[in-house]
Amino acid sequence: MKKTLALILTLALSLTALTGCGSKTETPADTNTDNSAQTEAPATLSGSVSTNGSTSMEKVIGALSEQFMADNSGVTVTYDPTGSGAGIEAASNGSADIGLASRALKDEEKAGGLTETVVALDGIAVIVNADSKVENLTVEQIGKIFTGEITDWSEVGGDAGTISCIGREAGSGTRDGFESITGTKDACKLDQELTSTGGVIEAVAGNPNAIGYASLSAVEGKNTVKAVTVGGVACTEETVLNGSYAIQRPFVLVTKTGETLSPAAQAFFDYATSSAASQLIKAAGAVPVAK
Repeated sequence: MKKTLALILTLALSLTALTGCGSKTETPADTNTDNSAQTEAPATLSGSVSTNGSTSMEKVIGALSEQFMADNSGVTVTYDPTGSGAGIEAASNGSADIGLASRALKDEEKAGGLTETVVALDGIAVIVNADSKVENLTVEQIGKIFTGEITDWSEVGGDAGTISCIGREAGSGTRDGFESITGTKDACKLDQELTSTGGVIEAVAGNPNAIGYASLSAVEGKNTVKAVTVGGVACTEETVLNGSYAIQRPFVLVTKTGETLSPAAQAFFDYATSSAASQLIKAAGAVPVAK
């Protein structure tokens, strides 16, 4: 009898142990499967971003686009150098995601549904031929030269010779900024009216009596032209940022007010206006404004 009871007790304990082991093998495996199913890979940015406008912004927008595309291989950023006026119109009519202007928007443009975001500041260098003896001009003298009141270099310390004024076309942000600051709006008497920054530099380089204006970023490193000081102040990144250089303007990203950009365009816009882009903007010759 005692042997029978011992056998029954042993069988009962064995069954209990087996049941417990079975219950332990299920729960961990089920939990791990549920967790892995809930993990999602992050979305990859893709698409295209079209920019259109200021030729003076070529180096800045080129540097920003190149780095952004390197960081986001699924995105293509394009740049069409049509001039500030055309860039503003492209933003307005939707043919470009982001317009580029090397001047502030006018009140009527803002009222028409456009928003400006300043991405950098740029000095407008006043340039003469590399062989010119003229080193410095005041804003007043520059104004008088471009309106035809001063016509010979000998009047401002140079060798005798008739001054040839080279400028940009109507609608150019560089021209608008230059004329606004020098008080020559709609009064300039130009011997040549060119459609690009590079064209102005080449024309001045090829004419010993020429004077023109161009973006600081486009003039730096050139030995065929010379940027004169204005009121004794050189056109540099430092003097533009501290405001001591008189002839300067903003580089502006133009978007439609209240309209949402595509994810790719918004990401590019955010990058261009962030402090992460500051070193690239400086390397391109402009002065970043992001802190």
